[in-house]
Amino acid sequence: MTVTRVTAPELSTEQVAKILTLPLEAQSLFLAAGPRIYDTTGPLRIPGLGAPVADVGWTGEAELIPERDVDFGEVSLLPSTMKSVKVITRFSNELARSSVIALDAALKQRLVTDVAAKLDKQFFSASGDGVTTPQGLFAWSGIQTLPVGGPLTYDVLLAAWSKALSANVNMTSLKWVLTPREFVTLKGLKDNDQRYLAQPDPTQDSVYRAFGIPIVVVGRIPDTTGATPTGRAALVDFSQVAVARDLAPSVTVLRERYADYDEQALRVVARYDVKPVNPQAVVALTGITIPA
Repeated sequence: MTVTRVTAPELSTEQVAKILTLPLEAQSLFLAAGPRIYDTTGPLRIPGLGAPVADVGWTGEAELIPERDVDFGEVSLLPSTMKSVKVITRFSNELARSSVIALDAALKQRLVTDVAAKLDKQFFSASGDGVTTPQGLFAWSGIQTLPVGGPLTYDVLLAAWSKALSANVNMTSLKWVLTPREFVTLKGLKDNDQRYLAQPDPTQDSVYRAFGIPIVVVGRIPDTTGATPTGRAALVDFSQVAVARDLAPSVTVLRERYADYDEQALRVVARYDVKPVNPQAVVALTGITIPA
């Protein structure tokens, strides 16, 4: 029997890339920020150098060269227990036949938007255990922390930048991660000549910079909870952040499951994990006062 799209409804890799993977990378603020993405179908280990050899010294002529052990570390991602992002979108055959818009394009946008929103909400969060759900940026262990204890100012940003510079960061990959509230606060700050300090990048539309570093405005960064909530922000070298992506997210056309309703559906399954390769290249700004 000839294998067709009806008998084998799994979409091809090229179609998956067009329907989900590539648009998802563009629409997700986290994925678009520039982390290193590794395609894998199972657990992923990224080796690292570990701690430096602290007792390397000077050796004179004809002296015995001391032996030193080198410590190797690794970052583990996408354990077998990691859950997936899954969504099903149903549509009637009548709608498919009579739609006045391109139904496939509308469904593609819906799926990409839903998956991107779910990933960004988790990746920028302060939750996740790294076992069944990915750890969010503000839940990563080993990152640098800068307690603000007041409003976000350029002096605070300068202090965070100083911490990042001490961590061997890639200057071209640094990005500020701010909520819309904190971005508007910074955007309103002026110098003595009443000029706004946050300047737009003339080479990129809708991109602002602070100390020459691009600002990524993210509405999914959670505030702390409690009687007096506070805000969060971060300075991140995204080139030292690793994202493990289950190879070729699965997009399946469900033709028979809803046949009794004369409906079809698209099922999307995507599986991701994220961790910093160098946690010190991430500076979390905490305790930001929320304006009344």
